Amino acid sequence: MEAVTEGGWGSLPVPLSPGVLRALRELRFHQMTPVQSATIPLFMSNKDVAAEAVTGSGKTLAFVIPILEILLRREEKLKKMQVGAIIITPTRELAIQIDEVLSHFTKHFPMFSQILLIGGRNPMEDVEKFKEHGGNIIVATPGRLEDLFRRKADGLDLASCVKALDVLVLDEADRLLDMGFEASLNAILDFLPKQRRTGLFSATQTQEVENLVRAGLRNPVRISVKEKGVAASNTQKTPTRLENYYMICKADEKFNQLVHFLRQHKQEKHLVFFSTCACVEYYGKALESLIKQVKIMSIHGKMKHKRNKIFTEFRKLPGGILVCTDVMARGIDIPEVHWVLQYDPPSSASAFVHRCGRTARIGNVGSALVFLLPMEESYVNFLSINQKCPMQEMKPQTNVLDLLPKLKSMALADRAVFEKGMKAFVSYVQAYAKHECNLIFRIKDLDFASLARGFALLKMPKMPELRGKCFPDFTPVTVNTDSISFKDKNREKQRQKKLEEQRKEREENEGKKKFVKNKAWSKQKAKREKKKKVTAKRKREEGSDIDDEDMEELLNDTRLLKRLKKGKISEEEFEKKLTGSQSCRFPSAALCMF
Repeated sequence: MEAVTEGGWGSLPVPLSPGVLRALRELRFHQMTPVQSATIPLFMSNKDVAAEAVTGSGKTLAFVIPILEILLRREEKLKKMQVGAIIITPTRELAIQIDEVLSHFTKHFPMFSQILLIGGRNPMEDVEKFKEHGGNIIVATPGRLEDLFRRKADGLDLASCVKALDVLVLDEADRLLDMGFEASLNAILDFLPKQRRTGLFSATQTQEVENLVRAGLRNPVRISVKEKGVAASNTQKTPTRLENYYMICKADEKFNQLVHFLRQHKQEKHLVFFSTCACVEYYGKALESLIKQVKIMSIHGKMKHKRNKIFTEFRKLPGGILVCTDVMARGIDIPEVHWVLQYDPPSSASAFVHRCGRTARIGNVGSALVFLLPMEESYVNFLSINQKCPMQEMKPQTNVLDLLPKLKSMALADRAVFEKGMKAFVSYVQAYAKHECNLIFRIKDLDFASLARGFALLKMPKMPELRGKCFPDFTPVTVNTDSISFKDKNREKQRQKKLEEQRKEREENEGKKKFVKNKAWSKQKAKREKKKKVTAKRKREEGSDIDDEDMEELLNDTRLLKRLKKGKISEEEFEKKLTGSQSCRFPSAALCMF
């Protein structure tokens, strides 16, 4: 590890307690990083801080140490049910990681209890745990913490417990806001005392974060730490020890290149990022089948109970592959990650930086590689300008095995694989359409045939984005995909049962007039009338849509109106002739002409 230090812990203006120094020695943190040396003295001297530093720079210790020192210096010691500090973080994985780091310190301070409050388990378990053991220091995700504040009926009055609060920390603050936690954060802040120290830590300072600083911090000291050797004018967001690469290849070549790369680096530890949960599910299973003698795990945001276990297990592995979404992109510290591979570019430039930051952490070296389509090559220049993120080109490997036929065979042999592939393709296209940088990532320029081949699809899915398009370069399989069965016998049995029910329903309804179920007849009638009115209005507004027959009827109505105006017919005769005409569909249009 190269030294990225700002002096030893003894050089701090305020001395650290013996227990904290003992924990630092055990963790082998002998020197401070720049963000730690800049933040700790200010936080310990009762200042609110808003700290910005590149990912992997040691921000966690920059708030864990001040929290402990502030609580140790309290005049009145904390009681079991009093909360002295709260650390809020956007994801469960990051919360688990912070809780783990904190536990290395609190074991030297038995007077402090800590509690982890995250989703993925029954909230009542957390209520009972807090009532039994207390929680002087809380590490939590926003949703679960807000939920527990509203559990007074279950015997937990958390609002009373936080009246003694000294410190609030918002870690990865920009991500907290990106993930839509603003309402939860505001609700939590309403429960907390105003007289407190607040620390806001982030790798990037957005306008939303700036607004949060103004709302939640009092006269904050702003800290922006750059790595040594980085020019003052340079705002590079990635660690200087990170080697960043990109590879340009076609959509139907990407998967083969990925597998070839992973096979060449079997002994190393990798994170492979995909854009959607469905892509993680599909490609995770595919990689498991195609890369042998390597531990491959998958994790994404829609997993409920398995996420914590998978994350903890992967952190302990010396090598392996973690297939993941951006749920693993922020603040997560997995030891010794050699390569971060981005199969799909993320939805925003800042997310790109955070993904890369999972390697080359705290002075270590690491590498990152992003796969780009030929039409996306300008993204490289965009990142160098927007994020000051320089990249080198890595040429695609030659003589790579074509594994897509094998992936197709897997889909033909198991309906689960076939369905995962279809869902992955649909989710990828939908995510692509919502890309933040849509001047580069243009869905109308996507080669859907090449993309479908890259997903090893057996046929094109039905979706709005493909409606009316032809794909001569894509050849669907001749097999009837409805005949593909699940390898799992129980799932196949359920599918056959459902198909039989649908067949019977079709037979029963054959020849019958289609009638919408569970809707009152009056509502159906109202819907039809509304549809007629909308159609008529559109025809009135779009004169070009009126055909010759409609125009003739409109002229007849206009002649009647002229005769009425000249007094040649009475109003009663006009209405009678107008309503008596079977072809009168545009009375209001006739009136509009005058």
